Amino acid sequence: MAAKTWNNPVVAWVDERLPIFSMMNSELVDYPTPKNLNYWWNFGSLAGIVLILMIATGVFLAMHYTAHVDYAFASIERINRDVNYGWLMRNLHMNGASMFFIVVYIHMFRGLYYGSYKAPREVLWMLGVVILLAMMATAFMGYVLPWGQMSFWGATVITNLFSAVPIVGEDLVVWLWGGFSVDNATLTRFFALHYLLPFLIFGLVFLHLWALHVKKSNNPLGIDIQGPQDTIPFTPYYTAKDAFGLGAFFIFFLFFVFFYPDLFGHPDNYIEANPLQTPPHIVPEWYFLPFYAILRAFTPDYILFWPISWLMSAKLAGVIAMFASVLILLFLPWLDRSPVRSARFRPLYKQFFWIFVATCILLGYVGGKPAEGIYIPIGQAATAYYFAHFLVILPLLGYFEKPKPLPASISAPVTKSPVGETQSAPAE
Repeated sequence: MAAKTWNNPVVAWVDERLPIFSMMNSELVDYPTPKNLNYWWNFGSLAGIVLILMIATGVFLAMHYTAHVDYAFASIERINRDVNYGWLMRNLHMNGASMFFIVVYIHMFRGLYYGSYKAPREVLWMLGVVILLAMMATAFMGYVLPWGQMSFWGATVITNLFSAVPIVGEDLVVWLWGGFSVDNATLTRFFALHYLLPFLIFGLVFLHLWALHVKKSNNPLGIDIQGPQDTIPFTPYYTAKDAFGLGAFFIFFLFFVFFYPDLFGHPDNYIEANPLQTPPHIVPEWYFLPFYAILRAFTPDYILFWPISWLMSAKLAGVIAMFASVLILLFLPWLDRSPVRSARFRPLYKQFFWIFVATCILLGYVGGKPAEGIYIPIGQAATAYYFAHFLVILPLLGYFEKPKPLPASISAPVTKSPVGETQSAPAE
């Protein structure tokens, strides 16, 4: 941390005893950042801002929410109708969940495209995957709190999946419920955890940023910083760029908050929960649909299930595959053996990356459809490709793909140096 002289005597006095201002100057102002970052790098800061917004609105909503099966649905209606600006806080929080997943998914796909998971940023990437898992748990429990029809039955279906665990499955479900069905104990513990987990996520984000500042940001070229000529201070260059991105994002976000606040919600969730009436089609929120499709893909006639059919049920295989579809990302730095990070210099990987993106979108589409007809084989084929991308394609590309030559440094292409000044530099 570079020492800095402060003109303000109060700031200087505090900083001498607790160098918080020097730390902020070092990490937020003078922090050396690759000079070629594009707007895809905005989504990391956007995710942090949305997280703060979700925590702030969540604390407000918790002041007026009643975590009881007899009053939860009515308390949400009261927030929307009677509490001053309650409708705004509710709409920001409800749509903020979707915005959070949008920016995080884009942030992760950017990392996949530019190889931000490769050495020396493995811990940075793995912390990001843990943050995603914590987000999913928080969002699932938050979706239960309105206590509408889809809240209740979604909680029933998802928690029942744990009954597939051998030996302890039934006891595990009872422990999750706090009883013998989804009831008041389930709602109260989900509310408590939904309130606490965002603060855990905040701590994980702090570690994520710490790891980022230790090994510095990746960049679109995927090559290491060679010296001061490759960097610029974070402020004012990237703070201005982030501010522009934030303005554009909030135009998009607030469009839904003010004009289509219920677009991402399911109509059945505006009906109070009724344990005696099952909705015709139970679906999770849109950001869980790809994983829901993977869960449903495992049926007794699924070809990927045949080799393990003697070992477990199709239900258990689907549950394992659903969790594995996220956990496999933890091993990505070692599955992709290519020495080149950025897809700009990996022609084959670039093609397979976009096929993978299309596969994820297809899984999301199939997950929102009934598990019948043509949607079953489509979901099974997409699931097979999803895992093949990580377990087969990426390892093989590391051995057989011939990358293009890399620039000699970040500053060479930025300053448009002659082609003769580039060379095949190592990526790590």
